[in-house]
Amino acid sequence: MTSQLFTPVHLGALALENRIVIAPMCQYSAEDGSATDWHMMHLGQMAISGAGLLILEASAVTPEGRITPGDLGLYSDENEAALEGVLTAIRSYSSMPIAIQLSHAGRKASCKVPWEGGAQIPASEPEGWRCLAPSAIAFNPANEAPLALDAKGLADTIAAFVAAAKRAERLGLDGIELHGAHGYLLHEFLSPLSNQRTDDYGGSLENRMRFPLEVFDAVRAAFPANKPVGVRISATDWKDGGLDLAQSVEFAKALAARGCSYIHVSTGGLHIDQVIPLGPNYQVPFAKAIKAEAGMPTMAVGLITEAEQAEAIIADGEADMVSLARGMLYDPRWPWHAASKLGAHVKCPPQYLRCQPRELKSLFETA
Repeated sequence: MTSQLFTPVHLGALALENRIVIAPMCQYSAEDGSATDWHMMHLGQMAISGAGLLILEASAVTPEGRITPGDLGLYSDENEAALEGVLTAIRSYSSMPIAIQLSHAGRKASCKVPWEGGAQIPASEPEGWRCLAPSAIAFNPANEAPLALDAKGLADTIAAFVAAAKRAERLGLDGIELHGAHGYLLHEFLSPLSNQRTDDYGGSLENRMRFPLEVFDAVRAAFPANKPVGVRISATDWKDGGLDLAQSVEFAKALAARGCSYIHVSTGGLHIDQVIPLGPNYQVPFAKAIKAEAGMPTMAVGLITEAEQAEAIIADGEADMVSLARGMLYDPRWPWHAASKLGAHVKCPPQYLRCQPRELKSLFETA
């Protein structure tokens, strides 16, 4: 039987050779938003992994939109030039499509890197800055309250997303994913727990969706029509009174009506009191529901670790693609190993062909 995980899929005009997606993974290793040699090494591994699509880590559209001072950005000429160098090298050896996730961290910005504890850096400290958000509500009560975006701030943020999208196009990137998940700015607008505005951008679900949809519309208009623009969402806040699946379905329908190319379904990240029932496939039911209701290509993510598990998600129609993050860090050859288990094949650089097991002579194609 043919593996469904290793069948082609299209995101608009972009053809993926299989349904394994490398999810965005922050490396916290940039300098003033610019990619470094670490990105060359890390992304080089990912690009020869045999996956169908590589999505670059959350890249801030403004300096204050970075989660940490080490976040990748796409807000300056220097950022663009540094990333161009990395991409040029990778493309010399890999034909894998590469997209980028554009992000603004909102009230979860100005933090230390995770291996230094991840606590917020106060604006009074040299490396810190004042965060921006829909409302002046801190993510953690111990944090400094963010500044609520005014009309000019909203317009400037949309303009920053557009400018980053244009940089992405100049870099020849194959797609854009907007980060509307994990408690960052666009998610903050969607959730009633973080959005307590009384203007046209707060209150009803229609109003709370307004700013994220305006960002999507602006980016979609700025990026070539033949290239996909997708959105990553947190389908639930895992907290009473927060964003839930029913509201996320409505948001997904609104995105679909605007020509969204796919939806990448995660959960959580908005509230410190979230209670998440972790386990294999714990987010897949959200992807399945949104796929059924919104009718656009859907990615499932979260504790998908085994080839047979990923195969079942696709074969059972629960999602159109699966994305892996930590699993790819642990095993950068995960797609190779999945193909071996499922009787499929993947592309491989000729330099590595001799590692093919003798009993699997049909595993590799030349990249």
